[in-house]
Amino acid sequence: MERPDWNGPLGVAFDHATAYLGGLPERPVRPPASLENMRAALGGPLQAGSLPPEKVVADLVAAAAPGVMASSSGRFFGFVIGGATPAALAADWLTSTWDQNAGLYVLGPAASVVEETAAGWLVELLGLPARASVGYVTGGQMANFTALAIAVREVLRRKGWDVDADGLWGAPRVRVIAGEGRHGTIDRALRHLGMGTNSLVTVEMDGQGRLVPAALASALASGEGPAIVCAQAGNVNTGAIDPLAAIADLVGDAWLHVDGAFGLWAAASPRLRPLVAGIERADSWATDAHKWLNVPYDSGLVICAHPEAHRAAMGVRASYLQHAASGERDALDYNPEHSRRARGFPVYAAMRQLGTDGIADLVERSCALARHFADRLTAGGALVLNEVVLNQVLVRLGDDHTTQRALRRIQEEGTAWMSGTTWNGAAAIRISVSNWSTDEDDVDRTVAAILAAAA
Repeated sequence: MERPDWNGPLGVAFDHATAYLGGLPERPVRPPASLENMRAALGGPLQAGSLPPEKVVADLVAAAAPGVMASSSGRFFGFVIGGATPAALAADWLTSTWDQNAGLYVLGPAASVVEETAAGWLVELLGLPARASVGYVTGGQMANFTALAIAVREVLRRKGWDVDADGLWGAPRVRVIAGEGRHGTIDRALRHLGMGTNSLVTVEMDGQGRLVPAALASALASGEGPAIVCAQAGNVNTGAIDPLAAIADLVGDAWLHVDGAFGLWAAASPRLRPLVAGIERADSWATDAHKWLNVPYDSGLVICAHPEAHRAAMGVRASYLQHAASGERDALDYNPEHSRRARGFPVYAAMRQLGTDGIADLVERSCALARHFADRLTAGGALVLNEVVLNQVLVRLGDDHTTQRALRRIQEEGTAWMSGTTWNGAAAIRISVSNWSTDEDDVDRTVAAILAAAA
């Protein structure tokens, strides 16, 4: 068989990638193509014969590029999406090149050790218990799912119920207590786990979306049996962080889980760490590396203070598998996937590029730019609805109609892109500053576009 010419397709991809990345500072953020354009360019029947790989890549670039959202741009402020640092992106390319199955140590010793090393760095950086275990998953959804799967198994085990053997049918009812401002991935995880959303006990939040400790105390006192408390570090609208130390004081023998998809990274900053005081007292945590660590998608992390419970809930044994020997680490013992991509390489590379000081600076700079957003928008007559404690700015430009119309104009105009939301029943625009490349000029250009759209 003729040897493949890797230079052809990879060369086309490399040339496009460097041109795309180099053009981000001036590229409109919103993709110009319509749905009809995309279907016409990418659709049609699959041909019978094969094509040269470099032509396939070139054709894909030509067809797909007009529909690519410039979410790596410094002026992309939609949801909480980071960019990709150069080292992390390059490591992600190598991850695909090496194509390691990261489930078992024997299939990818380097993948296993790099995940183990990066996990140790993460736990130390975030001030979590040194013995905590880390699983690499797709994102915050699967991180919350995994943590809650560990939690429900463990709280029922403590009550004498064997979830592995007997499932949840007939088990003692587990209450999951969470604030009104929780992220929707908590509810979805409960559905996936078969617990149902009726297992949720929803407690009051304050005006910024923080769980109210007195309401939590009342909820804990009003029921019996095993319980899981879900706190939050970083409300998806306001960025507000639940009073974690006060919550930890109240939970007793309940399992405390912290959804810190982006807010957990505040712990990496000595200046911002007081905002998450008490976070180290939780039993499990969920976060995303593809948010504030600026690692390419997809890269979520589930962390557990009880490695034995983590492995017991997630591990698998089969006669045909060659399981890790003493001292080795099988990644499939820490996440719900069996075979999976070696996500640890880009996480490792991002942390190596930035270092502890660089990660702290990235988080602090994003928060400073969010405050700059709020100051400039307020000076321009907009109404900022939240206390800007992290990287989220919630802004309103008049009534609902005016705010929603301005958002559509902003998205269509292309200088920047951000998303809409509803806060306390009113329409608002949600600005998330998460990209390592965002600077003050990006903010000023975006503020000018927002105020122009409002006018």
